[in-house]
Amino acid sequence: MKTLKKYLSIITIVILSFTMVACNSSVDNKKSDENASIAYPLTIKDSFNREVTLDKEPERIISLSPSITETVSALGKEDKLVGRTEFCNYPESVKKVESIGGLQDPNIEKIVELKPDLVIASAHFKEDVLKKLESLNIKVVIFYGPENFEGTYDTINNIATVLNAKTKGNEIVDGMKKKVEEVEKKVEGKDKVKAYYVVAYGQGGDFTAGGDTFISQMIEMAGGENAAKDLKGWKFSLEKVVESNPDLFMVRKSGNDKEGLKEANGYKDLKAIKEDKIYEIDENTIDLQGPRLAQGLEGIAKILHPEAFK
Repeated sequence: MKTLKKYLSIITIVILSFTMVACNSSVDNKKSDENASIAYPLTIKDSFNREVTLDKEPERIISLSPSITETVSALGKEDKLVGRTEFCNYPESVKKVESIGGLQDPNIEKIVELKPDLVIASAHFKEDVLKKLESLNIKVVIFYGPENFEGTYDTINNIATVLNAKTKGNEIVDGMKKKVEEVEKKVEGKDKVKAYYVVAYGQGGDFTAGGDTFISQMIEMAGGENAAKDLKGWKFSLEKVVESNPDLFMVRKSGNDKEGLKEANGYKDLKAIKEDKIYEIDENTIDLQGPRLAQGLEGIAKILHPEAFK
């Protein structure tokens, strides 16, 4: 039962992290120089199409998403974090920050107690929670973008602007773009490797990234072919896994799936499993639309085409 609950939790986090959305967020600022300090009061339009005005630079921030927490930290503003969800665990230092509960059911009383200047949320955020916080005069902005690298860049830049860290935001995004370009050049023209990304398997069902997910796009960008490319969404089947007969499997580094697959019914009989072509990857670098996403793309490419990185 504990294993089943673990997988259900993993599935929830992955699906919430990658919601197929398209939105526009914009920051209306008096200064046009991207590297200039932000002028407050600052008016922003967030991903819920709300205009929010910040009178001053936020000094007490609560993050309601692992990707937001990671971005805040990468921007050099971790010292401003006073609250984060129980799923926010990177970098390690953020675990010292007070938890305000889950992704979709944050503890409103705890949020009020922490007296934030700003609460930053992402795609999973519920409107009823927003209304409760607004009724308590707590400033909230919601940032998320289309499920691709451009959407990730926009979200990072928007958060950077809100937190008066535009220079650092530009630096992060430029570094990510450079990494993506380098990876794509290294795998250009190489034969496609059929890969299967294991989200969950066994008693709770078989889950993977379907062809309409960003993880599937990343597999393609890294010189691969998603073994579940015809799937819409995340719920697969053991029969389909066997039928697809992947060249290799990618599993989440945080679990024990590498050994588990070798004993799992159906999986253990596949050629890739028998040949131990099971590779671990840090799931947070590909599940979350944050600053490490380009690193995740490189991680996939190194699994699919290790020869290109020697």
